[in-house]
Amino acid sequence: MPLHDRIVPYLERAGLYHLARLNARWFWLDEPLVSGFIERWRPETHTFHMPFGECTITLQDVAYQLRLSVDGLPVSRCFTDFEKFIVEGKPAWEWFQELFGELPPQNKVKHYTVHFTWFHERFRVLPDDATEETVRIYARAYIMMLLSTQLFGDKSENRVHIWWLPFVARLDDMGSYSWGSTALA
Repeated sequence: MPLHDRIVPYLERAGLYHLARLNARWFWLDEPLVSGFIERWRPETHTFHMPFGECTITLQDVAYQLRLSVDGLPVSRCFTDFEKFIVEGKPAWEWFQELFGELPPQNKVKHYTVHFTWFHERFRVLPDDATEETVRIYARAYIMMLLSTQLFGDKSENRVHIWWLPFVARLDDMGSYSWGSTALA
């Protein structure tokens, strides 16, 4: 999804702009290298077993390479009962509709995730005459996709989790969280 100039200030305040720039300009995935690391990962020790010894990813690595904040509030909530998560008496999907202006079609929803293509198709091009509220909606969508597919991806690789709603609802507060610590964990 293209990075629109008008959403950059929101990414900067959230502390995620460098991650978005890595994605858009400098980052390319070396699949054989990643496969090599996966083969050498030892989950019991949380290390990579290399021919020259063991190595692990540290918080300093995350902070330096991804430029994510390692100071701030923890990004934590118990999301196992997300279906019961209600803010101001609103169920999660009502809250989603309020934040994004619409709900995705049922065939794009699975449990509490939305298929990546709906976000990509719906929020790909920011209209030239977009109001500031529309820009905020697009910024929320971009951040949701960035968090769900780049920083905290899962095995589906094509789903955007709505459990990030509490964070994107308060865009101006996102920079106060320790995204780097969460990414490392």
